Amino acid sequence: MGANLYKNKKPLILFLVPAFLFMAVFLYYPFVKNIINSFQEIRSLGAVSKGWNDPWYGNYVKMIEDPNLRTALMNTLIMMAVTIVGQVGIAVLLAILVDNVTHGAKFFRTVYFFPIVISATALGLMFNLIFLYDKGMVNQLLELLGKQSLTDWKDSSHALFTMMLSVMWQYVGFYFVILVTGLNNIPQDLYEVASIDGATRFQRVFYITLPLLRNVICTCVVLAVTGALKVFDLPWVMFPKGMPLGKTWLTGTYMYYQAFNTRNVDYSCAIAVLIVVLGIVTSKIVNAVFKEADY
Repeated sequence: MGANLYKNKKPLILFLVPAFLFMAVFLYYPFVKNIINSFQEIRSLGAVSKGWNDPWYGNYVKMIEDPNLRTALMNTLIMMAVTIVGQVGIAVLLAILVDNVTHGAKFFRTVYFFPIVISATALGLMFNLIFLYDKGMVNQLLELLGKQSLTDWKDSSHALFTMMLSVMWQYVGFYFVILVTGLNNIPQDLYEVASIDGATRFQRVFYITLPLLRNVICTCVVLAVTGALKVFDLPWVMFPKGMPLGKTWLTGTYMYYQAFNTRNVDYSCAIAVLIVVLGIVTSKIVNAVFKEADY
């Protein structure tokens, strides 16, 4: 029966063609057009190209020489590391803890997932208030604990930490829900047999939970790393135009700045191509390092 289940391919093609056309029109064509635009001279949004750049690869040479783009790439790489450790790592810990809670598990799931529901723009405004130099929540708390001098959490020495912390907090709940779903698929019989054999709770987590959760964790890591390349809204609200002194540029925010603020549309297209290439390369590397296991 299984061999003859999809013997008639016409219904499958009927459903697949509209999806393919949609992707071709709204994904593949814009991407190919974006690559072409990166070699042309376009100085404003919606403007017609003035012809090919001289040299035609000029934008890619400019990327190599651009110090702000180097800062954006470095910050994005740091963001990737932060997402793996700070988002996926904390989400794994929270998911395991909540999975072992007998009462109030639904409450904790709702609380941890709640930040995903809130608009990133609203979160950016909220964190701006929390990290205000004067009368901000963090500085007020530090004053209560006896700290004498106020800390400017958005100056050049603290800005990157403040931005990373805010982004990390936003997406922990997303990976938490995925991991909890993975935990629910682990048979409880394994834990019962391990308990009978005298395994401690830590041993059950280390030898049963984590190995069987490996594939789900791998998926979360890939999503986190590729998602770090697309982070935009919350950092832009908190640190527009790479403030202070261009220390907080990310690839997404710098691409937006070039397109909508300086009107270097062709250069922003080149940065977009770079982001896509980085996304493909990093996802391949992560898949190779965190290779999924067959069970």
